[in-house]
Amino acid sequence: MSRVYNFSAGPAVLPEEVLKEIQEEIFDYNGSGQSVMEMSHRSKVFDDIIKEAEADLRDLMHIPDNYKVLFLQGGASLQFAMIPMNLMKNKVADYIVTGQWAKKAYQEAAKYGKAVKIASSEDKTFSYIPDCSDLPIDDDADYVYICMNNTIYGTVYKELPNTKGKDLVADVSSCFLSEPLDVSKFAIVYGGVQKNVGPAGMVIAIVREDLITDDVLEGTPTMMKYKTHADADSLYNTPNCWCIYVCGKVFKWLKKMGGLEVMKERNEKKAAILYDFLDSSEMFRGTVEKKDRSLMNVPFVTGDKDLDAKFVKEATEAGFVNLKGHRTVGGMRASIYNAMPIEGVEKLVAFMKKFEEDNK
Repeated sequence: MSRVYNFSAGPAVLPEEVLKEIQEEIFDYNGSGQSVMEMSHRSKVFDDIIKEAEADLRDLMHIPDNYKVLFLQGGASLQFAMIPMNLMKNKVADYIVTGQWAKKAYQEAAKYGKAVKIASSEDKTFSYIPDCSDLPIDDDADYVYICMNNTIYGTVYKELPNTKGKDLVADVSSCFLSEPLDVSKFAIVYGGVQKNVGPAGMVIAIVREDLITDDVLEGTPTMMKYKTHADADSLYNTPNCWCIYVCGKVFKWLKKMGGLEVMKERNEKKAAILYDFLDSSEMFRGTVEKKDRSLMNVPFVTGDKDLDAKFVKEATEAGFVNLKGHRTVGGMRASIYNAMPIEGVEKLVAFMKKFEEDNK
């Protein structure tokens, strides 16, 4: 069968070019006579794979030399604990809660010290980003935490919060590599790769070196210390070799496409096609305040649950899959990550127009 247009929030669509390359190498990677799935993580062949992946990521994001790139397991959710364990020296941290994942991170941090919710958009189902220009930042706060792009609710920070000199930590899972990012403005930038970068099962954490120390909370497991992984170049234990290999392929694809500046232009163009239709439609409407709209995740509704369900069913039959919205928002959500081609969005909009005509 032909491939569908996959609008899943994650695990998500991967570039077809990358999938074809992987298919060609599945039995024999680079003349080694083995698959990457079978090779030792201590081998010279794999050492080249992980080093090249890191070099390409550094190149793409212009990561400064005083930041370590760590390929870690446990997904983004394990970072909710790892961050306070490694950073909460004063046992205080400020959290801006703009969605489910920021809320979970905030709740997790509360186990290790005083987590303070300094701003939230929960009052309107996380449909906007609060004003972060003058927040009540704690004098003792070890860091300020944000989730940059909210996968479920479709909001994104267009401006970083004013942290009043405090370190900023950001979960960038669903906007990772979708546009340029000035890493130097953050203490830690991390993201689960299964949305915009690779297959499920890994998180990439970019951590400023001065934060990588043995001075962590008492009782922190060895595997939960950034220093453990930084000292071993992400090879303290067997890493997710396959995931690192696929992410490395995606980094090469992004470079070939022209880098993150080009991806930003492409993503803006794609998102505009969908948002312009939503703004002109009489049936469908977006659920996010215009100024805070994500380029990656676009939630929308008809206002009628039965009609929403009918749309999802018919869209699936037509080859537009995984459009059902998160249960907390309802309706639909189209995740249009880097690997979603522009014609996928154009065809979705054409389908939506026809659905609207047929169901007036």
